[in-house]
Amino acid sequence: MKNALRTIEDLPDEGIILSDGTRLSVRIWRPLDAMDDPVPAILEYLPYRKRDGTCARDALTHPYMARHGYACVRVDIRGNGDSEGVMEDEYSPRELADGVEVVNWLAAQPWCSGSVGMMGISWGGFNGLQIAALAPEPLKAIITLCSTVDRYADDIHYKGGCLLNENMGWGATMWAYSSRPPDPALRPDDWREMWLERLRAEPFLPDIWLRHQTRDAYWRHGSVCEDYAAIKAKVLAIGGWGDAYKNAVPQIVANIPGSKGIVGPWVHKYPHFAAPEPRIGFLQEALRWWDRWLKGVPTGVEDDPDYSVYLMDGVRPKSWYTERPGRWITAEAEAPVSHGLHLGDGTLGAPAAFERLVASPQDTGAAGGEYCAIWLGPEMPGDQRGDDARSACWDSAPLSADMDIAGAPVVTLTLTSDRPQAQIAVRLNHVHPDGASTRITWGVLNLSHRDGHDRPAPLTPGQAVTIRLALDHIAYRVPKGHRLRVALSNAYWPMIWPAPQAGRLVVTEGRLDLPCHDGAGPARVFPPPDAAEPWQIETLRPDAHVRRTEIDQVTGRVSLVIEDDFGKRRDLDHGLIAGAVAREVWSIHPDDPLSAEGRCHWTEEVERDGMALRTETRCRMWSDETTFFLSATLEAYENDALIFEKRHETDIPRTHL
Repeated sequence: MKNALRTIEDLPDEGIILSDGTRLSVRIWRPLDAMDDPVPAILEYLPYRKRDGTCARDALTHPYMARHGYACVRVDIRGNGDSEGVMEDEYSPRELADGVEVVNWLAAQPWCSGSVGMMGISWGGFNGLQIAALAPEPLKAIITLCSTVDRYADDIHYKGGCLLNENMGWGATMWAYSSRPPDPALRPDDWREMWLERLRAEPFLPDIWLRHQTRDAYWRHGSVCEDYAAIKAKVLAIGGWGDAYKNAVPQIVANIPGSKGIVGPWVHKYPHFAAPEPRIGFLQEALRWWDRWLKGVPTGVEDDPDYSVYLMDGVRPKSWYTERPGRWITAEAEAPVSHGLHLGDGTLGAPAAFERLVASPQDTGAAGGEYCAIWLGPEMPGDQRGDDARSACWDSAPLSADMDIAGAPVVTLTLTSDRPQAQIAVRLNHVHPDGASTRITWGVLNLSHRDGHDRPAPLTPGQAVTIRLALDHIAYRVPKGHRLRVALSNAYWPMIWPAPQAGRLVVTEGRLDLPCHDGAGPARVFPPPDAAEPWQIETLRPDAHVRRTEIDQVTGRVSLVIEDDFGKRRDLDHGLIAGAVAREVWSIHPDDPLSAEGRCHWTEEVERDGMALRTETRCRMWSDETTFFLSATLEAYENDALIFEKRHETDIPRTHL
């Protein structure tokens, strides 16, 4: 029998006073009778502003859980939203120590039963794992979504030792996000002083991140793969095949006893409102998790499959899908390779002698999509034929039966380089009978990192090396009669920053090993999505998302132009108006890696009672053969009057990158 739903209250701005006197702003949804009948607390701990940033998803999620007998707690981390203090970095020791204090504070409240869980996606998924590794006693369980166990190898900074352009792109986002003011209605006496303190201290994070180009102590901090055994809380990990952080789920399941994993077809969103569909009843699954580990109710979660994944049917390439056909299967988190294909003379199958040149134009990679699809625009990898034409490709014969891939394909290559610094991008594609090419999965490797991300070494030109590259995990069905393709390029722009020189690779041996699923095991069945009432808003400007490629016919430069207008809206509960526009341009000349340039410009708006507050943040990145250059500006306006500005400029040596 289901428990009766409880009447709840919404407390929009409670305060947690930390040991150093800093006040964190907290929104709490809890049962009205929690003082008489205490409940477990579920913490979501983020920099993304509970007042005007995460309202849409908070409205769907936290009241639902509160009505089922939990206190749901949304905390703005130090220096963000309506919390005091200043921002230092992502996942800083101070942030994590504050989080431990918050967990212990929650457990001590008279309305809390003493048991605490943490739930979060992306930043909140990261720090949920990291705080769990610090093992505060009240923290009994977590649900981590779209997160990582390795901050260097599987975040937005570096991939395969290559510099992701998302390092600056997301840094530009945080430059804008964290420099916004608190809501003047909540801090009528000191909001302006609090804002100016925040602006003065605001770090330009790409500068910090780019100073750590190898997997050093900076990245080991917060990487829970350093010591999985430190995590005592029960972990449910969730990801999406359209998201950047899919690899963490099988790693968690394989390394943290008692953990469970679910990966669907989704981008970087909670699964009860994610795209592409099908969505699942995430809140019902979360409730089963919390009931078992925070209340001791026997919900049977221990008996769920360890690792459930959505096997996507192979479909034609598109830059956006609203739905992906397929089916749920039970897979192995550490799936062994079971099907091997050799690279031959343009073929993928039986071994054969060959020698293939890889010398790609610098704009190869234009069909790669966003590193982390999140804004629900045209962000997914499109038809790969253009990039395939700029790559060395090996095609299989038409498949004699459907092939179900479930796991991380592995590519092994023997190659030589004519330069001491080089990189390689590997795409596994699904080639349709008419030649259309869908990217199944991919990986990149900085060849100086071939022996480890903590000990880079230059290549010896002309000397053969053998590399092994595990591609991203995936679950994908290639239909009978279609082909597999391995495509190799030594550029992948604008996903990764180019090598300092346009070099040439020669591949002489190669093998593709595939983890194929045999269809055995029970299919997972999830309930349909459920949620609380949506956020009530007045739309003042609708969202709009643009992705376009421009070619300068005079200079030959190729540019990807991204324009994300996130709209403008008024919260119908408390009246705050918020809006934002982001613009990025990534440009390069096909013949010149040193022509690479990225530019970002964000406008953030907050309006309250006739007062208009705005920040304009801009940044730029470029390089020569030895040095990266960064430039950034931050301007703050009150009623269109400039009240603050600062500039940040730096140059950083390239280290095997």
